[in-house]
Amino acid sequence: MPHDQPPEPWHSFFLEIDKTLDRPVALHCIGGFAIAMLHGLPRPTVDVDCLTVIPVEETAPLQLLAGEGSALHKKYGVYAQHVGIATVPENYADRLMSMFPAAYRRLLLLGLEAHDLALSKLERNSARDREDVKYLARAAPLDLAVLEAGYFSEL
Repeated sequence: MPHDQPPEPWHSFFLEIDKTLDRPVALHCIGGFAIAMLHGLPRPTVDVDCLTVIPVEETAPLQLLAGEGSALHKKYGVYAQHVGIATVPENYADRLMSMFPAAYRRLLLLGLEAHDLALSKLERNSARDREDVKYLARAAPLDLAVLEAGYFSEL
């Protein structure tokens, strides 16, 4: 479900972040935001869960600028959140998918591949996580053999 830019208010939110950057910064996005942007999940989300921020020293400035309670959060009603610890497949970075590659000058949004997103939802196993995995199974679609192999080899 590729698009040139994310829907509002996300696009304006990310544009403001991008304007503050003096070097490239990549966000490894997981959760509902990644599923929505890459696979069209209709459930609204107000946060972008960032597993990794590269370079890592940009993590704290990003949280101050765009985290929960920040001026950008108050302005747009959405925020960025560094999740820090999440169970994801070991080699997930090899399979990251670029989201909106030409939308921003320095900000690069990368999302987990569909099977990796599904696997990242397994540990928490909340009702919402189960619904997200069901959605991915239909929308991506997920290959059960790939999912099982990833679970046993990388988790």
